[in-house]
Amino acid sequence: MTGVYTASDTASTRRDFAYQSLKQRLLSGDFPPGARLGEERLAGELGVSRTPIREALSRLHSEGLVERLVDGGFGPTLINLHLIRELYEIRFALERFAIRRTGGTGLAHDEEQIRRLYGDWADLDTPRSDDEVDGEFVLLDEDFHERLAGAAGNGSLVDQLHKVNERIRIVRMQDFLTADRVELTIVQHVGVLEALLADDVDLAEERLIGHFGESLEVVEERAAQTIARMLEPRR
Repeated sequence: MTGVYTASDTASTRRDFAYQSLKQRLLSGDFPPGARLGEERLAGELGVSRTPIREALSRLHSEGLVERLVDGGFGPTLINLHLIRELYEIRFALERFAIRRTGGTGLAHDEEQIRRLYGDWADLDTPRSDDEVDGEFVLLDEDFHERLAGAAGNGSLVDQLHKVNERIRIVRMQDFLTADRVELTIVQHVGVLEALLADDVDLAEERLIGHFGESLEVVEERAAQTIARMLEPRR
């Protein structure tokens, strides 16, 4: 891929271009395990200077998509599917407990928080094509689940959920690469909230279970494809 930048392009534009380009290649498994993501080589491939490449790699490191190599620099993070499944199970257990926490305790979900969350997601625009999919949607999705759990009134549970979300973000990005997955996620989130607003915790839990099952299936399939591509012999 070759850049077509001119002197009028801003540093922010070049930085975002480098970040989005490298992120897409990492999610697609374009770099083999142990490969060194050399700034000079990547800068030449993308037609930018080394500065936006360096900033992009730093940002991707904070997201867990690249890791520091022992001899310096960065390389692609190799996904551990077994660990990811274990963390998904923990995440699901935390969120399911949060949904059920109010049952039989005399407590109730914070209705005001649920209504605000519902308003945010019911009004959310859906992408019309895969090209319009925002790579940051995974953060919006994390925010939904943490706010949903927070409405049950256990702040410590939300803290633990946030830690798990950070560790599985690298594969959860794989769930939001197409417009149809983003649209379905929005619909399913709204459905969970509608059930809670109708005071039907059983239905909310049922919908949450379905949502998790579909998401995990998509993530595991795409992550496995990414790993296979990373391990393919390169000519």
